[in-house]
Amino acid sequence: MSFKFKKSWFKWLLKLALSGITLILLFYFSVYFGLWGKLPSKEDISNIRQAEASVLLDANQELLGKYFIFDRQSVQFNTLPKHIVDALIATEDVRFYEHDGIDYVSLLRVFFKSILMQNNSSGGGSTISQQLAKNIYGRGSHGWFSMPVNKTKEMILAKRFEDLYSKQDIIAMYLNTVPFSENVFGIESASLRFFSTSAKDLNLSQSATLIGTLKAPHSYNPRLFPERSQLRRDVVLQQMEKYNYITKDTRTETSETSLIVNYTKFNHAEGSAAYFREKVRLDVKILLDSLSKANSETYNLYKDGLKIHTTLDIDMQRYAESAMQKHLASLQSQLERSYGKKAPWISNTSLIDKRVKNLPLYKRLKKQKWSEKAIMDSLNVKTKKSLFSWEGDIIKEASVIDSLKHTMKFLNTGFVAVNPKDGAVKAYIGGIDFERFKFDHISTSKRQVGSTFKPIVYTTALENGMDACTYYPIKEITYTNQKDWTPKNGGKEEADRHLNYSFEKALSESVNTIAVKVLEDVGIDAVVEQAERMGIHSDLPKVPSLALGTAELSMLELIGAYTSFANEGHVSKPFYITKIEDKSGAIIYERSNRYIGTEAFSEKTRQTMIEMMKATINSGSAKRMRSTYGLDNDLAGKTGTTQNNKDGWFVGLSPNLVMASWVGNDDHRIGFSNTSIGQGANSALPIVALFLKQMNADSKFNTITKAKFETPSNEVIAALDCELEKRDGFLKRLFTKDQKERDFDSPSEDKKKKKKGVFSFLKKKEKQ
Repeated sequence: MSFKFKKSWFKWLLKLALSGITLILLFYFSVYFGLWGKLPSKEDISNIRQAEASVLLDANQELLGKYFIFDRQSVQFNTLPKHIVDALIATEDVRFYEHDGIDYVSLLRVFFKSILMQNNSSGGGSTISQQLAKNIYGRGSHGWFSMPVNKTKEMILAKRFEDLYSKQDIIAMYLNTVPFSENVFGIESASLRFFSTSAKDLNLSQSATLIGTLKAPHSYNPRLFPERSQLRRDVVLQQMEKYNYITKDTRTETSETSLIVNYTKFNHAEGSAAYFREKVRLDVKILLDSLSKANSETYNLYKDGLKIHTTLDIDMQRYAESAMQKHLASLQSQLERSYGKKAPWISNTSLIDKRVKNLPLYKRLKKQKWSEKAIMDSLNVKTKKSLFSWEGDIIKEASVIDSLKHTMKFLNTGFVAVNPKDGAVKAYIGGIDFERFKFDHISTSKRQVGSTFKPIVYTTALENGMDACTYYPIKEITYTNQKDWTPKNGGKEEADRHLNYSFEKALSESVNTIAVKVLEDVGIDAVVEQAERMGIHSDLPKVPSLALGTAELSMLELIGAYTSFANEGHVSKPFYITKIEDKSGAIIYERSNRYIGTEAFSEKTRQTMIEMMKATINSGSAKRMRSTYGLDNDLAGKTGTTQNNKDGWFVGLSPNLVMASWVGNDDHRIGFSNTSIGQGANSALPIVALFLKQMNADSKFNTITKAKFETPSNEVIAALDCELEKRDGFLKRLFTKDQKERDFDSPSEDKKKKKKGVFSFLKKKEKQ
């Protein structure tokens, strides 16, 4: 009986083992044959070393950046100090020269010690070759099967790497692709970042330090945690001694030296035009998907050595970034002083709580069924963090919530400069710092544009026959069918409310009440149609507040509309990629002839609007361009400020360049504390002003900075020849109800025609 039982038990175990082996083999082959995603072939892997970085060029063929698989500053194996290689092997893969990509001894150790005995000190089982596969091809998400699928893929690819490349090549590729602390890729960039020296000049201590960070790049960051990093360095030195790469005396002598970090911050996310480079990268990838080589394969941005030609001017870009940084640093200080301890990122607990609950970490812990108290306790744990500041990064003890509140306070920005003749983008700033704030406020953001929309309202009025010398009263009116909405004018004194302004005066001083009245008289539909002719295709709210810029537009949409004022009434659609060449110089993509839209408005209207917007610069809401910044360029423009001081805008025009700037907080619930700081003239205009000051000092840009608008025609001069303001009693505004409260409606066609004639009559009468 006992024998039969043992025999039955043995058969059961044998069947179980065979079933397990069968399942493992089935799983292995399911990965091998691509059921979990296609694996790179040996041909794909063999082409990696031949991969050439694609280069990004500005309009003058200056290098803006590169797109690549390997680090932008790759090193060859024969330039690496021996102690870097020795440290890597001693720490990461001691049998590297003995295995063929998979270290079965390490796998067995991991299986028995880590899995069966739950001993985490056994280390990992991945070889350098497997880690190289992960560095280059990344890992996919497969739910519960993610780890086994990815590990199996890496084992298969490691074998292929070993079949195709020498051990020296694999080490060089690994060190050129592995991520070090602060998301720095490659040994050369890490050497420059933490020790301000090339990899070939690293000493033993520095080499051991960098290799030591690979175990946990953040935890062993030598800048943030120098003591911990030094201890980890000493572990690497012990490993090197253990495997006879260095002597005991060398290890002791090196361990007794203090770790000295010589930090230099630079990476691909920094430098000039970081947001622009990322935008081009995304657009080129889409373009390449629609193109194919002669062999029907698609182009690869990271391997095919393409040349991407753009419209950007690197010198203009640097001037723009310098202007932005100088102004935003000052404006941020103004903002924080104005709020004091009542700042929303400090005192608005409801807002902070909502932001905390929107954190990916909070959501992840919540999904794992953590209690609210446990989550908050975790988020309040303080560790050393590197925080952004305009004076340079701050290293301090801070929790996740502390870091969030610190980030919440920062104003962000967007700036773009465009050649109005063809739409070529010459400078592009998507935000204040690409490394910390990756959201692009030019291409992916829409915000209310405030009073920068008013020129479209006045353009519509002129196109519909109204005279520039039409007068409108400043006084406020309540619109009863708009929930008793009463547009107000910021900063206007009581005495001013008895004045009547011409179009030029009303636009230059950005008078809200008059803009709404003009929109009322010309009709909302007409304004929307005019905006569409000027290249605006976002949905526009058909409400009276449209006159005040409640429409949400992108910066490219807004600046595209303004190009029509400097381009004979034609809209130039902004663009930045001109052509793409393959590595042999053949053009695989070229932008078609410059975009010229249909005429958006008449030449008379265009010249009139330019003169009116010149008044904005010379004596109106943007007069600090002259008074504060001393600019004598021929300029037109318009400031903009949205409700509750959430956004500040400025659009500046010269004959050969249109510039737009926006400043605000990424969280719409946080605005400026007061109009004095938040108005577009203070928050956004200075970026353009400081940018132009630098261009004025560079003779290279004389064709832009010294350009003059054409002298307006006699007809336009005559149309603007009137007093800018009148007092009540001298002139009554026509076609309005006399009572303070009134309804808002769009005029009929008959009413519009009647107004055209009467406005002309009114102008003639006033000149008599």
